[in-house]
Amino acid sequence: MEDTILLAHGSGGKLSHELVKKTLLSALRNPLLEKLDDSAVFEISGRLAFTTDSYVVSPLFFPGGDIGKLAVCGTVNDLSMAGAMPLYLSLSLIIEEGFPFTDLQRIVASVQQTAEECRVAVITGDTKVVNRGMADKLFINTAGVGLVQQGMSVSSTNAVVGDKVILSGPIGDHGIALLSEREGLRFESSLESDCAPLNGLVADMMAVSHKIHCLRDPTRGGLASTLNEFADSSNVGIRIEEEHIPIHEAVRAVCELMGFDPLYVANEGKLVALVAPEDAEQVLTRMRQNRYGSAAKIIGEVVADHPKKVIMKTPLGTSRIVDMLTGELLPRIC
Repeated sequence: MEDTILLAHGSGGKLSHELVKKTLLSALRNPLLEKLDDSAVFEISGRLAFTTDSYVVSPLFFPGGDIGKLAVCGTVNDLSMAGAMPLYLSLSLIIEEGFPFTDLQRIVASVQQTAEECRVAVITGDTKVVNRGMADKLFINTAGVGLVQQGMSVSSTNAVVGDKVILSGPIGDHGIALLSEREGLRFESSLESDCAPLNGLVADMMAVSHKIHCLRDPTRGGLASTLNEFADSSNVGIRIEEEHIPIHEAVRAVCELMGFDPLYVANEGKLVALVAPEDAEQVLTRMRQNRYGSAAKIIGEVVADHPKKVIMKTPLGTSRIVDMLTGELLPRIC
């Protein structure tokens, strides 16, 4: 087999089959995938969640992850934010001619390692090869199916006045890690993407409360846009405390240098939850017992005032409106 991807690897012929069997199936093998049928057939009883997403992140490899890990985590997390237990994923690769096999193998290995951590299986997929210069190395599309836990109803439309706003940890790590990698910025302390699967954290939260009304991972648009989505969809106001929002010093420093507001910087391993006040402390305690929620904090609450708006109280005692992101802050961060 060649050292790089050829157009013939997308022809459906011998090289295509070798690519699938030697690079993909050998790493992702499971009973449903190894049949290599056009569709995977499986049985599920219950209420389902289904999602799909595409990944065009640049660079493909970054501190704390790569496009393969990102694709699995992103889809698993989207299912988890619906209160679902992720079960199965699809994996489709759009590969540019000339892409190194070693990089592809590294990415597929990352997909498998992350899927194992999430306890999900890649059961179907596709590969396409495009001419050199017609794509940027590699794009990935994933879709996922999950089983929604009985008794759970999680939606951005479910916010109730009095709900506490819980953030699972420091914001802005992913976006600033990618920016730093692109621009060659270096820091005394290591700065890595927070890319991580959150299904285990969500399961821990749901084990202690059925009063988790809203869940969202604040990816593109950051924390600010996510909170605005909750406020708009539920027709409520949200008030947050700036001094309670955790931000790593390296992230804060880069944001000050570049003129960014960390509230709008993307995350790939954090969640925001709106939880009934009577359950908020026990949910918070349980989150802190999980490594992906060890720095969780209550940062605000849902209010009846200023419906459809997010207001942040600053350390100076003043308040400002936190609007949804306008424009593109950092392109191709996922």
